[in-house]
Amino acid sequence: MKESSTNVNEIVIGVVGLGMMGCSITTCLLMAGHEVIAVAPIPVDLEFAESRITHHLQNSRQEKIISEEPATYSRHLVLTEDYSALRPCKLVIECTIEDINIKKSVYQKIENVISADALLVSNTSALPISMLQKHTNVPKRFLGLHWAEPSHTTRFLEVTCGEQTDIELAEWLYELSHHWGKEPTLVRKDIRGFITNRIMYAMNREAFYLVENGYDTVEDVDRACRNNAGYWMTLVGLFRWMDLTGVPAYHTVMKDLFPTLSNQTEVPKLIDDIVKSGGKGILNGKGFYEYSEEEARLWEQTFTEFSYEIRKLALKYPADVVKRKLKGAKKQQVAGENPLK
Repeated sequence: MKESSTNVNEIVIGVVGLGMMGCSITTCLLMAGHEVIAVAPIPVDLEFAESRITHHLQNSRQEKIISEEPATYSRHLVLTEDYSALRPCKLVIECTIEDINIKKSVYQKIENVISADALLVSNTSALPISMLQKHTNVPKRFLGLHWAEPSHTTRFLEVTCGEQTDIELAEWLYELSHHWGKEPTLVRKDIRGFITNRIMYAMNREAFYLVENGYDTVEDVDRACRNNAGYWMTLVGLFRWMDLTGVPAYHTVMKDLFPTLSNQTEVPKLIDDIVKSGGKGILNGKGFYEYSEEEARLWEQTFTEFSYEIRKLALKYPADVVKRKLKGAKKQQVAGENPLK
């Protein structure tokens, strides 16, 4: 499995869990050329999985991310409730809900089938990998593989090690994920929430604090995020943004601002009230905003359109964009000095 001579397209990958994210992960893997065995722990998921995946492929074809018709990719997909179908997989991705008892049950069913050298990974965004791998038969082959929705368009992926993970396996998975069109992060030390969720939830906590204490409205917080961090985040991230705009200024502000930021440890009342009243956001039209059925449909459609557009922009400006420009400039200089080259 770790041999560099392995053709990545010959690696069969399993996906267990066919909700929204399981379907987009499956789509991403199909687009990358893998054969995918997708297992539905909940039978009802099979009713929607095929149409969701086909829809993703159709959109990707329309946006010229893939060149072939959806049927070309779907031929490499097996949709089933039978865990024994996972037998040929060298990698199985678990995408079930964040319930440790459900995950334990799923891991047992997977490990009863897969070979000793196959990797087992979880798409969890909340549970520590070190805790989950204690519930597996072979902890060293267990990792986290944290995707972002929609998984078939976003560049994001976190490969996360647990305390018992074999680092060579993590590095192999990190290299493989480049083949999926990702710009991955390898998290070598396990920490709850990993990288992006810790940063995002710190921001969420402050956002709730500002709204609940009357400093701003939900609408204005969203507007501020869209038009500030949302403006530059795709290009540079946090630390390079400070480099670009002046490190000393941030140092000065931190001394005065950090002591005033929220350090609340309880779930904010605003979100607690919404959940307790049955609010699910777009799914039922009740969240921080209220939505008619038509508004909900249009927001989902608009987000899909945006995900393809932002992908095009991100691909135009990859993480090494300046290194590429420097390399190109050096080639031009060399060509100018010696026209024979």
